Amino acid sequence: MNTIWILDDEPGMRWVLEKALDKAGWPVRSFADGIALKEALDALEGTADPRMPAVLVSDIRMPGPDGLSVLAAVRARLPDLPVIMMTAYTDLDTTVAAFEQGAFDYLAKPFDIQSAVELIARAAQSAPSRAGAVQENQTDAWAVLGEAEMAPSQSPAMQDVFRAIGRLSQSGATVLITGESGTGKELVARALHRHSRRADGPFVAVNAAAIPRDLLEAELFGHERGAFTGAVQSRRGRFEEADGGTLFLDEIGDMPAELQTRLLRVLAEGAFYRVGGARPVRADVRIVAATHQPLEERVRAGLFRADLFHRLNVIRLRLPPLRERREDIESLARHFLARSAAELGVPVRRPDASALEALRRFDYPGNIRQLENICQWLTVMAPSAEVGLEDLPPEILGTGAAVVPLQAEAGPEPDDATRPAPGTEAAAAAPRSDWRAALEAEALGRLARRETGVMDALQRDFERALLRAGLRQAGGRRGEAALRLGIGRNTLTRKCRELGLDEPDADQAFGD
Repeated sequence: MNTIWILDDEPGMRWVLEKALDKAGWPVRSFADGIALKEALDALEGTADPRMPAVLVSDIRMPGPDGLSVLAAVRARLPDLPVIMMTAYTDLDTTVAAFEQGAFDYLAKPFDIQSAVELIARAAQSAPSRAGAVQENQTDAWAVLGEAEMAPSQSPAMQDVFRAIGRLSQSGATVLITGESGTGKELVARALHRHSRRADGPFVAVNAAAIPRDLLEAELFGHERGAFTGAVQSRRGRFEEADGGTLFLDEIGDMPAELQTRLLRVLAEGAFYRVGGARPVRADVRIVAATHQPLEERVRAGLFRADLFHRLNVIRLRLPPLRERREDIESLARHFLARSAAELGVPVRRPDASALEALRRFDYPGNIRQLENICQWLTVMAPSAEVGLEDLPPEILGTGAAVVPLQAEAGPEPDDATRPAPGTEAAAAAPRSDWRAALEAEALGRLARRETGVMDALQRDFERALLRAGLRQAGGRRGEAALRLGIGRNTLTRKCRELGLDEPDADQAFGD
């Protein structure tokens, strides 16, 4: 069995991986920096040494040569060697760069150690089939997107989006982006284009909901002179303008039925007719579509063609709402506050601890766009650079229960007649509120604000509260927490990952 090589400047991370791999029966060799690894490669190059690695697991941020430089050197010498990159600083550009330079996969710290071992085993098994997978003319640097929505994220859901963009960078597959309004669907579409082989071509965006239905056909496919009243000259449509590049069809769920038929034909045949035209026009276009609507439900209701849905739904990316990535709210808010201050030429507003906590707890029905608007409001309206809780806008201060997690609902204090005597066990165990009533009040408030996905959001909050309580009671030991909650340990680990919980225990690896 060939050796697994580990490159990380953190001794604790190397130790955890060494122990886990040794337990799984893998011989391991560790390196503290890229220089030591380079020397080992020099010694083995051109040999059939049995110590030749089966997989390289490398950190990205290290003193000296970073992980991406090491990856490029390894791919040049050993193009068939699977390389898994890992880092605690997960951002779109490094994720895409890792995949573009031939990484097998990407591990975002903290990660479940058992999942990491399984990934390493899959990488080792895949090595023979990876011959020729290295890409030529790899770029060494990547342009920063410059938008906070694509900034480094601690959210597992956003890391999955980054990973998907990296995997899709060399693919021309059609992509369907779903997510609530304001989650940054167009930014992801632009990222897909920028990191694709079509990056030198045009990126053309069309919002199907913003153009009158009687003009949308001409907007998409163009028209010939005299095709209709006011058509005094021929005009190219958006499909032709996007030739060689990417066409982003936003709010595709609102496209009229008759145009859905035309779009389906274009996707199937690659050709179309201008309005009033007699000659077919061909355009080499990659389609990226987006919608905030549940297309499956619209298909069942007869409002969206099933065959068009399946044409578009080749690769689906779901963008999480901001309430599912609360760990990113502080960094996003600081970015927007800095940008607003620069635009207005005023000092940057700095939220204090209470204001930041309120910002993190707010549900943001308008998602990232709403957070940006709030930061602009604070830049204009806050009386000083130091922003306190009382300086926040009314929609945050006036929502009451909406900004308080369910497990923290206090409810009314009991009166003297029902209050247990201080110091007694009854006083310590007495519930401060009826959580069922609090849950119902929370649901009523969200429904009154016409929010969508209320059941899914509250169910996630409910599960998150239970898992947090179980882990806290068990001192962070997942096996014991799972036993007390009455679920399997694997189920608890999976749900912690899905819900973005960060509860360390002996079976998790943490670094950087």
